[in-house]
Amino acid sequence: MSVERLDRKLKYQGTILKIYEDTVIANGHEAHWDFIHHDGAAAVVPVREDGRILMVRQYRNALDRYTLEIPAGKLDEPDEPTIECAFRELEEETGYKTEHMEYLITVNTTVAFCDEKIDIYVARDLIPSHQNLDEDEEIEIAAYTIGELQEQILAGRITDGKTIAALMAYARKYNA
Repeated sequence: MSVERLDRKLKYQGTILKIYEDTVIANGHEAHWDFIHHDGAAAVVPVREDGRILMVRQYRNALDRYTLEIPAGKLDEPDEPTIECAFRELEEETGYKTEHMEYLITVNTTVAFCDEKIDIYVARDLIPSHQNLDEDEEIEIAAYTIGELQEQILAGRITDGKTIAALMAYARKYNA
């Protein structure tokens, strides 16, 4: 299969994404594909001393419901190192900080039409600090064992892709 992009037109620019219409030749046929650009993000699996993982519960407008997720957020600038974003988001969302982050995995969230990439880290040796939420954020924090979280994934209660990938990778890597 061969694909050649002929044109890319910006159709909409929002606060966190840009939506384009791409004109491509795919298998000899001209097609129009949607493409969403996202500058990227970072996420954290925050592990307490007792082994439980801190999770954030927050409202997600796209789903019109509350979700249970690992802390995460977008890069402040496209070239911001993801580890810096991870340190910031951990403290902002959970009210804890750490001196050390360990890289876990990278996920691309929606490969069919979006280039969002999220680098995921593990944080241990958590130090109490304070939440610093955006004025439109309301986040509740709770701690769970990896077993409890895996049960919620398999029961369909946790559906966020980055969270599922992160928790399953964490469980596999650390035999948790």
